[in-house]
Amino acid sequence: MSRVFTSDNVTPASDAIMLAINEANVDTAPSYGGDRHTRLLQQKASSIFEKDVAIFPVATGTAANALALSQLVPPYGAIYCYEAAHIVTDECGAPELFTGGAKLIGFPSSNGKISPEQLAEAVEYAAKVGVHHVAPGAVSITQSTECGTVYDISQISAISAVARHHRLPLHMDGARFANALVHLGCSPAEATWKSGVDVLSLGATKNGALCAEAVIFFDMTLARDFERRRKRGGHLWSKARFLSAQLLAYLESDLWLLNARQANAMAARLASGLESAPGVRLVHPVQANEVFAVLPEARVKRLEAVGFEFYRWPLYTDANGTAIRLVTSYMTRVQDVEDFVAALLDAA
Repeated sequence: MSRVFTSDNVTPASDAIMLAINEANVDTAPSYGGDRHTRLLQQKASSIFEKDVAIFPVATGTAANALALSQLVPPYGAIYCYEAAHIVTDECGAPELFTGGAKLIGFPSSNGKISPEQLAEAVEYAAKVGVHHVAPGAVSITQSTECGTVYDISQISAISAVARHHRLPLHMDGARFANALVHLGCSPAEATWKSGVDVLSLGATKNGALCAEAVIFFDMTLARDFERRRKRGGHLWSKARFLSAQLLAYLESDLWLLNARQANAMAARLASGLESAPGVRLVHPVQANEVFAVLPEARVKRLEAVGFEFYRWPLYTDANGTAIRLVTSYMTRVQDVEDFVAALLDAA
Protein backbone atom coordinates (compact mmCIF):
# COMPACT_ATOMS: atom_id res chain seq x y z
CA MET A 1 0.00 0.00 0.00
CA SER A 2 1.13 3.56 -0.73
CA ARG A 3 1.69 6.27 1.86
CA VAL A 4 2.54 8.92 -0.73
CA PHE A 5 0.06 11.78 -1.11
CA THR A 6 2.49 14.42 -2.40
CA SER A 7 1.27 14.52 -6.00
CA ASP A 8 -0.41 12.59 -8.78
CA ASN A 9 2.86 12.95 -10.72
CA VAL A 10 4.47 10.21 -8.62
CA THR A 11 2.48 7.32 -10.11
CA PRO A 12 3.65 4.86 -12.74
CA ALA A 13 2.05 5.06 -16.16
CA SER A 14 -1.17 3.12 -16.64
CA ASP A 15 -0.80 -0.35 -18.12
CA ALA A 16 -2.89 0.68 -21.12
CA ILE A 17 -0.51 3.57 -21.82
CA MET A 18 2.59 1.37 -21.69
CA LEU A 19 0.89 -1.21 -23.90
CA ALA A 20 0.09 1.49 -26.45
CA ILE A 21 3.70 2.66 -26.48
CA ASN A 22 4.92 -0.90 -27.05
CA GLU A 23 2.38 -1.45 -29.80
CA ALA A 24 3.58 1.73 -31.51
CA ASN A 25 7.17 0.52 -31.21
CA VAL A 26 6.95 -1.69 -34.28
CA ASP A 27 8.53 -1.16 -37.69
CA THR A 28 9.16 2.29 -39.13
CA ALA A 29 6.75 5.22 -39.21
CA PRO A 30 6.81 8.71 -40.71
CA SER A 31 8.41 11.23 -38.38
CA TYR A 32 7.35 14.61 -36.95
CA GLY A 33 3.65 13.78 -36.75
CA GLY A 34 3.15 12.23 -40.15
CA ASP A 35 2.37 8.86 -38.56
CA ARG A 36 -0.87 6.91 -38.28
CA HIS A 37 -1.20 7.42 -34.53
CA THR A 38 -1.12 11.20 -34.84
CA ARG A 39 -3.75 11.14 -37.58
CA LEU A 40 -5.99 8.91 -35.46
CA LEU A 41 -5.48 11.20 -32.48
CA GLN A 42 -6.72 14.16 -34.52
CA GLN A 43 -9.86 12.21 -35.42
CA LYS A 44 -10.40 10.98 -31.86
CA ALA A 45 -10.05 14.44 -30.33
CA SER A 46 -12.49 15.92 -32.83
CA SER A 47 -14.97 13.16 -32.03
CA ILE A 48 -14.69 13.59 -28.26
CA PHE A 49 -15.02 17.37 -28.40
CA GLU A 50 -17.82 17.23 -30.98
CA LYS A 51 -16.16 19.53 -33.51
CA ASP A 52 -13.08 19.73 -35.69
CA VAL A 53 -10.17 20.67 -33.47
CA ALA A 54 -6.44 21.11 -33.97
CA ILE A 55 -4.50 19.04 -31.46
CA PHE A 56 -0.75 19.27 -30.93
CA PRO A 57 0.93 16.74 -28.61
CA VAL A 58 3.80 17.93 -26.40
CA ALA A 59 5.69 16.23 -23.61
CA THR A 60 5.09 18.56 -20.64
CA GLY A 61 2.39 20.74 -19.17
CA THR A 62 4.76 23.68 -19.02
CA ALA A 63 5.31 23.41 -22.78
CA ALA A 64 1.58 23.14 -23.40
CA ASN A 65 0.76 26.25 -21.38
CA ALA A 66 3.69 28.37 -22.49
CA LEU A 67 3.31 27.56 -26.18
CA ALA A 68 -0.45 28.03 -26.11
CA LEU A 69 -0.19 31.43 -24.45
CA SER A 70 2.61 32.51 -26.78
CA GLN A 71 0.23 31.87 -29.67
CA LEU A 72 -2.39 34.15 -28.13
CA VAL A 73 -0.53 37.08 -26.57
CA PRO A 74 1.98 39.62 -27.94
CA PRO A 75 5.17 40.49 -25.99
CA TYR A 76 3.51 43.70 -24.76
CA GLY A 77 0.34 41.90 -23.69
CA ALA A 78 -1.23 40.88 -20.38
CA ILE A 79 -2.36 37.41 -19.36
CA TYR A 80 -5.06 37.62 -16.70
CA CYS A 81 -5.18 34.69 -14.28
CA TYR A 82 -5.33 33.64 -10.61
CA GLU A 83 -2.43 35.08 -8.60
CA ALA A 84 -1.20 31.59 -7.59
CA ALA A 85 -1.94 29.91 -10.91
CA HIS A 86 0.51 27.26 -12.02
CA ILE A 87 1.65 29.51 -14.88
CA VAL A 88 2.59 32.14 -12.29
CA THR A 89 4.23 30.09 -9.56
CA ASP A 90 5.45 26.80 -11.03
CA GLU A 91 6.72 27.24 -14.56
CA CYS A 92 9.96 29.12 -13.97
CA GLY A 93 8.99 32.02 -16.23
CA ALA A 94 8.25 29.81 -19.25
CA PRO A 95 5.09 31.74 -20.25
CA GLU A 96 7.03 35.01 -20.13
CA LEU A 97 9.91 33.46 -22.09
CA PHE A 98 7.79 31.91 -24.84
CA THR A 99 5.59 34.98 -25.25
CA GLY A 100 8.66 37.16 -25.49
CA GLY A 101 7.82 39.13 -22.38
CA ALA A 102 4.06 39.17 -21.83
CA LYS A 103 3.05 40.11 -18.29
CA LEU A 104 1.11 37.74 -16.01
CA ILE A 105 -1.43 39.72 -13.99
CA GLY A 106 -2.82 37.62 -11.16
CA PHE A 107 -6.10 38.22 -9.34
CA PRO A 108 -6.53 37.34 -5.67
CA SER A 109 -9.04 34.60 -4.87
CA SER A 110 -10.06 32.61 -1.82
CA ASN A 111 -10.77 29.45 -3.83
CA GLY A 112 -8.53 29.56 -6.90
CA LYS A 113 -11.23 30.93 -9.20
CA ILE A 114 -11.13 34.34 -10.80
CA SER A 115 -14.33 36.30 -11.39
CA PRO A 116 -15.72 38.10 -14.44
CA GLU A 117 -15.85 41.29 -12.36
CA GLN A 118 -12.11 41.13 -11.69
CA LEU A 119 -11.43 40.65 -15.39
CA ALA A 120 -13.67 43.53 -16.45
CA GLU A 121 -12.07 45.86 -13.92
CA ALA A 122 -8.54 44.95 -15.05
CA VAL A 123 -9.33 45.52 -18.71
CA GLU A 124 -10.99 48.86 -17.95
CA TYR A 125 -7.93 49.92 -15.95
CA ALA A 126 -5.64 49.03 -18.85
CA ALA A 127 -7.78 51.15 -21.17
CA LYS A 128 -7.54 54.15 -18.82
CA VAL A 129 -3.75 53.94 -18.52
CA GLY A 130 -3.34 53.46 -22.27
CA VAL A 131 0.03 52.94 -23.90
CA HIS A 132 1.84 52.92 -20.54
CA HIS A 133 0.14 49.65 -19.52
CA VAL A 134 0.49 46.24 -21.12
CA ALA A 135 -2.36 45.59 -23.54
CA PRO A 136 -5.02 43.05 -22.52
CA GLY A 137 -3.99 39.87 -24.31
CA ALA A 138 -5.67 36.73 -22.97
CA VAL A 139 -7.35 35.10 -19.99
CA SER A 140 -6.14 31.84 -18.45
CA ILE A 141 -8.10 29.73 -15.97
CA THR A 142 -7.09 26.42 -14.39
CA GLN A 143 -9.48 23.48 -14.34
CA SER A 144 -9.46 22.01 -11.78
CA THR A 145 -7.93 24.92 -9.89
CA GLU A 146 -4.79 25.05 -7.79
CA CYS A 147 -7.10 24.90 -4.75
CA GLY A 148 -8.75 21.67 -5.89
CA THR A 149 -11.98 23.46 -6.73
CA VAL A 150 -13.79 23.28 -10.06
CA TYR A 151 -15.28 26.07 -12.16
CA ASP A 152 -18.85 25.18 -13.01
CA ILE A 153 -20.16 25.77 -16.53
CA SER A 154 -21.91 29.02 -15.64
CA GLN A 155 -18.71 30.44 -14.13
CA ILE A 156 -16.68 29.62 -17.25
CA SER A 157 -19.38 31.10 -19.46
CA ALA A 158 -19.48 34.31 -17.41
CA ILE A 159 -15.72 34.79 -17.67
CA SER A 160 -15.86 33.98 -21.36
CA ALA A 161 -18.59 36.56 -21.93
CA VAL A 162 -16.37 39.32 -20.53
CA ALA A 163 -13.36 38.03 -22.45
CA ARG A 164 -15.28 37.95 -25.72
CA HIS A 165 -16.66 41.44 -25.13
CA HIS A 166 -13.08 42.66 -25.00
CA ARG A 167 -11.91 40.31 -27.77
CA LEU A 168 -9.67 38.30 -25.48
CA PRO A 169 -9.09 34.57 -26.09
CA LEU A 170 -9.76 32.23 -23.16
CA HIS A 171 -7.14 29.60 -22.34
CA MET A 172 -7.76 26.72 -19.96
CA ASP A 173 -4.89 25.02 -18.13
CA GLY A 174 -6.34 21.53 -17.96
CA ALA A 175 -3.57 19.65 -16.17
CA ARG A 176 -6.37 17.98 -14.18
CA PHE A 177 -9.12 18.53 -16.73
CA ALA A 178 -10.33 14.92 -16.50
CA ASN A 179 -10.80 15.26 -12.73
CA ALA A 180 -12.86 18.40 -13.28
CA LEU A 181 -14.89 16.73 -16.02
CA VAL A 182 -15.79 13.83 -13.73
CA HIS A 183 -16.94 16.29 -11.07
CA LEU A 184 -19.01 18.32 -13.53
CA GLY A 185 -20.63 15.28 -15.12
CA CYS A 186 -20.92 17.02 -18.49
CA SER A 187 -19.43 16.44 -21.92
CA PRO A 188 -15.91 17.61 -22.85
CA ALA A 189 -17.51 19.98 -25.35
CA GLU A 190 -19.76 21.54 -22.72
CA ALA A 191 -16.80 22.01 -20.38
CA THR A 192 -14.72 23.78 -23.04
CA TRP A 193 -15.69 25.43 -26.31
CA LYS A 194 -19.44 25.40 -25.70
CA SER A 195 -18.69 27.47 -22.59
CA GLY A 196 -16.36 29.81 -24.46
CA VAL A 197 -12.92 28.21 -24.07
CA ASP A 198 -10.72 28.83 -27.12
CA VAL A 199 -7.62 26.80 -26.25
CA LEU A 200 -7.14 23.89 -23.85
CA SER A 201 -3.90 22.55 -22.44
CA LEU A 202 -5.02 18.95 -21.95
CA GLY A 203 -3.14 17.15 -19.21
CA ALA A 204 -2.55 13.40 -19.22
CA THR A 205 0.69 12.82 -17.31
CA LYS A 206 -0.89 13.40 -13.88
CA ASN A 207 -3.67 10.96 -14.76
CA GLY A 208 -1.86 7.91 -16.07
CA ALA A 209 0.27 8.88 -19.07
CA LEU A 210 4.04 8.49 -19.17
CA CYS A 211 4.82 11.92 -20.66
CA ALA A 212 2.02 13.33 -22.78
CA GLU A 213 0.07 16.57 -22.86
CA ALA A 214 -1.63 18.38 -25.72
CA VAL A 215 -2.60 21.84 -26.89
CA ILE A 216 -6.09 21.80 -28.38
CA PHE A 217 -7.45 24.71 -30.41
CA PHE A 218 -11.22 24.93 -30.75
CA ASP A 219 -10.90 28.01 -32.94
CA MET A 220 -8.88 26.85 -35.93
CA THR A 221 -7.86 30.38 -36.85
CA LEU A 222 -5.94 30.63 -33.57
CA ALA A 223 -3.86 27.59 -34.52
CA ARG A 224 -2.31 29.16 -37.58
CA ASP A 225 1.42 28.33 -37.77
CA PHE A 226 1.36 26.82 -34.27
CA GLU A 227 3.28 23.81 -35.58
CA ARG A 228 6.18 26.15 -36.36
CA ARG A 229 5.97 27.74 -32.92
CA ARG A 230 6.12 24.26 -31.37
CA LYS A 231 9.10 23.35 -33.58
CA ARG A 232 10.92 26.60 -32.81
CA GLY A 233 10.36 26.00 -29.11
CA GLY A 234 12.02 22.58 -29.32
CA HIS A 235 8.86 20.60 -28.56
CA LEU A 236 8.24 18.79 -31.84
CA TRP A 237 9.21 15.15 -31.31
CA SER A 238 10.75 13.40 -34.28
CA LYS A 239 9.15 10.13 -33.13
CA ALA A 240 5.81 11.78 -32.46
CA ARG A 241 3.93 8.49 -32.65
CA PHE A 242 5.00 7.70 -29.08
CA LEU A 243 3.31 10.85 -27.78
CA SER A 244 0.21 10.36 -29.89
CA ALA A 245 -0.08 6.69 -28.94
CA GLN A 246 -0.22 7.67 -25.26
CA LEU A 247 -2.95 10.23 -25.85
CA LEU A 248 -4.94 7.83 -28.00
CA ALA A 249 -4.86 5.20 -25.28
CA TYR A 250 -5.72 7.88 -22.72
CA LEU A 251 -8.86 8.95 -24.57
CA GLU A 252 -9.96 5.57 -25.87
CA SER A 253 -12.13 3.31 -23.69
CA ASP A 254 -12.57 6.32 -21.36
CA LEU A 255 -9.29 5.59 -19.56
CA TRP A 256 -8.93 9.29 -18.70
CA LEU A 257 -12.34 9.35 -17.01
CA LEU A 258 -11.91 6.00 -15.26
CA ASN A 259 -8.59 7.11 -13.78
CA ALA A 260 -9.95 10.49 -12.76
CA ARG A 261 -13.06 8.95 -11.22
CA GLN A 262 -10.91 6.75 -8.98
CA ALA A 263 -8.73 9.67 -7.92
CA ASN A 264 -11.74 11.88 -7.16
CA ALA A 265 -13.50 9.16 -5.20
CA MET A 266 -10.45 8.60 -3.02
CA ALA A 267 -10.10 12.34 -2.40
CA ALA A 268 -13.74 12.51 -1.31
CA ARG A 269 -13.21 9.56 1.00
CA LEU A 270 -10.08 11.14 2.43
CA ALA A 271 -11.91 14.43 3.01
CA SER A 272 -14.69 12.62 4.85
CA GLY A 273 -12.14 10.93 7.10
CA LEU A 274 -10.40 14.22 7.83
CA GLU A 275 -13.68 15.88 8.75
CA SER A 276 -14.35 13.13 11.27
CA ALA A 277 -11.10 13.87 13.10
CA PRO A 278 -11.22 16.44 15.92
CA GLY A 279 -9.24 19.61 15.40
CA VAL A 280 -9.01 19.26 11.61
CA ARG A 281 -10.35 21.88 9.20
CA LEU A 282 -10.77 21.50 5.45
CA VAL A 283 -9.68 24.66 3.67
CA HIS A 284 -11.63 24.20 0.43
CA PRO A 285 -14.49 22.05 -0.81
CA VAL A 286 -13.02 18.83 -2.25
CA GLN A 287 -14.24 18.70 -5.83
CA ALA A 288 -11.42 16.92 -7.66
CA ASN A 289 -8.38 15.04 -6.33
CA GLU A 290 -6.68 17.58 -4.05
CA VAL A 291 -7.40 17.98 -0.35
CA PHE A 292 -6.18 20.96 1.70
CA ALA A 293 -6.51 20.74 5.47
CA VAL A 294 -5.25 22.50 8.59
CA LEU A 295 -4.39 20.33 11.59
CA PRO A 296 -2.25 20.64 14.71
CA GLU A 297 1.49 20.65 14.05
CA ALA A 298 2.01 17.72 16.43
CA ARG A 299 -0.23 15.53 14.28
CA VAL A 300 1.50 16.63 11.10
CA LYS A 301 4.82 15.58 12.58
CA ARG A 302 3.34 12.28 13.74
CA LEU A 303 2.01 11.49 10.27
CA GLU A 304 5.42 12.28 8.79
CA ALA A 305 7.13 10.13 11.43
CA VAL A 306 5.09 7.06 10.52
CA GLY A 307 5.96 7.40 6.85
CA PHE A 308 3.21 9.41 5.18
CA GLU A 309 4.38 11.84 2.52
CA PHE A 310 2.55 15.06 1.61
CA TYR A 311 3.33 18.72 1.16
CA ARG A 312 3.08 21.32 3.88
CA TRP A 313 1.16 24.27 2.43
CA PRO A 314 2.19 27.51 4.22
CA LEU A 315 -0.39 29.55 2.33
CA TYR A 316 -3.18 28.26 4.56
CA THR A 317 -1.33 27.76 7.85
CA ASP A 318 -2.89 29.70 10.73
CA ALA A 319 -2.64 30.04 14.50
CA ASN A 320 -4.62 26.83 14.96
CA GLY A 321 -2.35 24.55 13.01
CA THR A 322 -0.36 23.62 9.94
CA ALA A 323 -1.81 23.31 6.45
CA ILE A 324 -1.04 20.30 4.28
CA ARG A 325 -1.94 19.28 0.75
CA LEU A 326 -2.92 15.70 -0.02
CA VAL A 327 -3.28 14.52 -3.61
CA THR A 328 -4.89 11.26 -4.65
CA SER A 329 -4.45 9.47 -7.96
CA TYR A 330 -5.79 6.58 -9.99
CA MET A 331 -3.38 4.40 -7.97
CA THR A 332 -4.81 5.41 -4.59
CA ARG A 333 -6.84 2.65 -2.93
CA VAL A 334 -9.35 2.57 -0.10
CA GLN A 335 -6.78 0.98 2.21
CA ASP A 336 -4.34 3.85 1.57
CA VAL A 337 -6.97 6.35 2.68
CA GLU A 338 -8.06 4.29 5.67
CA ASP A 339 -4.45 3.92 6.81
CA PHE A 340 -3.96 7.68 6.66
CA VAL A 341 -7.16 8.44 8.56
CA ALA A 342 -6.36 5.81 11.18
CA ALA A 343 -2.90 7.31 11.70
CA LEU A 344 -4.44 10.76 12.00
CA LEU A 345 -6.89 9.58 14.64
CA ASP A 346 -4.09 7.80 16.52
CA ALA A 347 -2.07 11.01 16.47
CA ALA A 348 -4.99 12.83 18.09
